[in-house]
Amino acid sequence: MPRYEYICKSCSYNFEVQQSFSDDPLTVCEKCGGELRKVFGNIGITFKGSGFYKTDSRSSSASTVPPTSNIDTTPAASSDTVKPANDAPAPAAPAPAASPSTTPAAS
Repeated sequence: MPRYEYICKSCSYNFEVQQSFSDDPLTVCEKCGGELRKVFGNIGITFKGSGFYKTDSRSSSASTVPPTSNIDTTPAASSDTVKPANDAPAPAAPAPAASPSTTPAAS
């Protein structure tokens, strides 16, 4: 049989009681006669099988999607300007200068 936890709304008395599924929930505090409410706690859940992880439903080509942008979205303290992200890509290196041809010229 399951155990249920109750707390009194008047005196905050907290207790557990073992009840059948078919039993009616308790409504009156045994200490002060105040109204009771059921306390619901966390339960442990274990997901088994495929499809429960974010990598299970994706193909290998979907893993190359770039992450979301790192734009600073926090509101500015005293101005309405938007700051650009600090991690902008570096400028491309200049192309190497063309070297003169080393083959002899035809005469």
